Formats: sequence, C-alpha cells, structure tokens
Amino acid sequence: MVTNQSYRTVSFMRPAPMSGMNMLTVKPVWAEAISSWDEWLRAAGKSAETRYTRTYHLRRLAHDHPDVHPWQMTDGHVVTWMANHEWKAETRRSYRSSLRVFFRWAQARGHITVDPSHELPPVPIPRARPRPAPNDIVEDALDTVDPRVKLMLLVLVFTGIRRGECSRLHTNQIERDLYGWQLRVIGKGGHERIIPIDDALAATLRLLPPGWFFPGQINGHLSASYVGKLVSRAMADGWTAHNLRHRYASLAYSVERDIRATQELLGHASVTTTQIYTFVPEESLRRAAAGANLGLARHAA
Repeated sequence: MVTNQSYRTVSFMRPAPMSGMNMLTVKPVWAEAISSWDEWLRAAGKSAETRYTRTYHLRRLAHDHPDVHPWQMTDGHVVTWMANHEWKAETRRSYRSSLRVFFRWAQARGHITVDPSHELPPVPIPRARPRPAPNDIVEDALDTVDPRVKLMLLVLVFTGIRRGECSRLHTNQIERDLYGWQLRVIGKGGHERIIPIDDALAATLRLLPPGWFFPGQINGHLSASYVGKLVSRAMADGWTAHNLRHRYASLAYSVERDIRATQELLGHASVTTTQIYTFVPEESLRRAAAGANLGLARHAA
C-alpha cells in the first residue's frame, strides 16, 4: 500500500574522505526499498563495490524524486531523469543497468506490475583510442607524492589492475610460485587472476605490515573512488588510474603481440574489451599501411 512520505526523510552519506560528505536525502519508503534491494544484491554474491555503485545510483534517483513513491515511478519519470543528465556513455550505461536491475527486482517481488525502465534505450559506447599515461607524467607523479600514493601508483603501473582491485589488495595476495612473485587479484564478479610482478615490486610489497595495502573505512580498506581520486590528484592534466591501466595494456601487448595474454592480465571477459585498451604503436600502423601499398607506391608520385 502506498502511503504519504512527505514529511520524513532519511539521509545517506556518500564517503568522500578528506573532502567532506556528500549528502543524499531520500524518503523512508525509498530507503526501505533500496535497503531490501541491497540485501538481494548481497544474497546474489555481488561485491561491496558493485552494491555501493548500484545503490548510489538509486539513491540519486530517489533524491531527485522526493514526492514520487518508488512503486509509482513511470517510464516518463525514468526516461526524463536519464535524459536530463550530461553523462559520459559509460556512466549512462551504468546508471541504465542499475535502474533495469532494480525495477526488474521490484517487478519479480510483486511491488510493480510494469517495469518503468523497460523503455530506456540501449546506450552505445563510442569506439575510442586508448589513452595510456606517458612516462614523464608517471615519473613526475612518483617523484612528488607521499609514500602511500606512491605505492598506489607503483601497483597500478606494474600490474594494470583496476582502482577497485587496488583498493582491496591484502598482503595475503602476494604469492610466489616456480616462476617468481605474483599478485592474486580478485576482480569483477569475484573472479581471481594471477599477475606476475618483478622482484623489486615484490620486495617493496613484502615490507608492508600484514593486512590491507591501503587501510581505510570501507570494510577495513579505502574505497575505489578514493584511490582513484588520490591517483588523479597526483598526476597532472587530467590523467587517471584508468590511463595507467591503458598504459599497462598497451605495453604488455607491444611485447608479445599476444592479445589473449593481455586479456588474461587485465581480467577482461572478452577480447573485444581488451582491444579497446591496447594502443597499437604508430610505427606498426605505418608498416601495415606501407605493406598494403607494396609495389604501387611509384604510381602515387
């Protein structure tokens, strides 16, 4: 039964260490719905990072619709809300996915009969060239940051892992096998992968006290967003942790030209995704183009 929730609100705080708190105020009926959905996500084995992202998306929707009951949302509400935000394609796709999952859950639970997110159009992701962080940017950052951020940079540069994977690193993930030192990384969906690391990085990591690499207030460690913020702040001109991932992917691919090996290192489910991350060197493109014109170049003179 839908009741009036006009007078009471519940405040959610989005952690943003060292920069205050971003307050999102939502009505209790929205808070209850989102909490129940979060419990379902947890039962489905979704990671804390995934649950945080999904529920934050819904809290933003709830915050912007204080006078609309969650089970009275229409496709008009949802489509207009999505249309009114100037998001990048990846962000828009992520929000669309969160809304689709939430309202499908609500429909399956019998809260609604019609899914208001059903009419949301798919979000195509434009093909873009990878943007690997250049060496001078990385070196300048390594020379100027404090020890904690330097360790973040070193880990990201030498492993290419995601910022969320970096934020959750624990000393029990440092391992050694017949071939040398490695990191056992817990990726998206809880999938594990092994990333070889050199002896110098291994020696640095083994000096850490037992526990999380980067202790914090999110289940004992820093949040992915805060790691990303610290890394972006350390590098100039808008370079980010994701650009370090592009850098690792491009350099790893350039050594062996083995896209499958690069895919495994990055933890991608699809080679297609890996291809987006790998920068093909200019000289390779020129050699390929020259080969395509073999024997006919004189006619262009």
